[in-house]
Amino acid sequence: MSRLTLAVLGALGNTQVKYVRPVRFGAAQGLVAEVYRQIERDFGVLAPPMTLHSPAPAVLAGAWSMLRETMLVPGHVDRVVKEAMATAVSVANTCPFCVTVHGSTYGGMTGNSVETIDDPAVTWARASVHADTAASAGIPFTAAQAPEYLGLVTMMQYLNRMANVFLGEVPLPPGTPRLALGGVMGVLVGLIKSAAGTEPAPGRSLALLPEASLPAELGWAAAAPTVAGAMAKAAAAVEEAGSRAAPAQVRDLVRAELAGWRGEPKGISRAWVDHLVAALPTARRPAARLALLVAFASYQVDKRVVADFRRTDPSDATLVELAAWSAMAAARRIGEWAAPSDSAEPGYFEP
Repeated sequence: MSRLTLAVLGALGNTQVKYVRPVRFGAAQGLVAEVYRQIERDFGVLAPPMTLHSPAPAVLAGAWSMLRETMLVPGHVDRVVKEAMATAVSVANTCPFCVTVHGSTYGGMTGNSVETIDDPAVTWARASVHADTAASAGIPFTAAQAPEYLGLVTMMQYLNRMANVFLGEVPLPPGTPRLALGGVMGVLVGLIKSAAGTEPAPGRSLALLPEASLPAELGWAAAAPTVAGAMAKAAAAVEEAGSRAAPAQVRDLVRAELAGWRGEPKGISRAWVDHLVAALPTARRPAARLALLVAFASYQVDKRVVADFRRTDPSDATLVELAAWSAMAAARRIGEWAAPSDSAEPGYFEP
């Protein structure tokens, strides 16, 4: 392994993250330290999509629990299929960081490119990002598999948005030569594959957060207790964080827009955001602008949007909490329409 690759790997978990300062592994305490230990053990590497959450410990725990219990824990769906689905969702969401990581992991596990895969699960995952195509797509899973399929898609919808805001296009620290990417991804995929071989035990992340009820729109998870627990606890932690970070007017505006949204793009400019926030008091507009962009066009969040918000509250925790609340609100909406509406009917899930 080259010295450049070693240096990049050592810096990846912290220096990759924009706008906030993640907690270093050696400085982590309490809940953050426990989550970090689980991540290194079960995922193989302290990944930036997780460390970016560390200024908000409960949100970090919720994000990790969703990832672990839907993606990493062995269940009714093969890990390779999940990596292919994660790549498809990330492509649809224009999340280059996640496309690189999950596409490379799929390739490392199979020796194939995810672009060549012809699998109903991938077709369905891609279709799930829009309510109309989700309704017309075939259901490639059984009732037993449904919580993992829907949990994986919902979790990736959340993580794609957070990665688009806080991470760069590829898993490299700023200023690192692009030529290092191949070596870094080779090592990262090797670590992820090694961790996957240990088959993490179901439910170990659930002790990180207090008990919580499963929201109605996440009811599709109920058949799998560990997935249901992860989704319920993450939703509760993020909702509590959002109540601190985002004024009620902002949350109400985002919810109102999500209620009528079916996955259609909002446009290549940000004029739609300016129109929506114009009715709010001036002091509320930066938070509303950021929250709306995270939910509907996370790839459009830039330094100016973040700087405007931080003038009202400069803390890292508040920035992570507001972004997480908005990302989770959108993910819950998408998971809701992706779930078969008549899933309780006998035979509905027959492939």
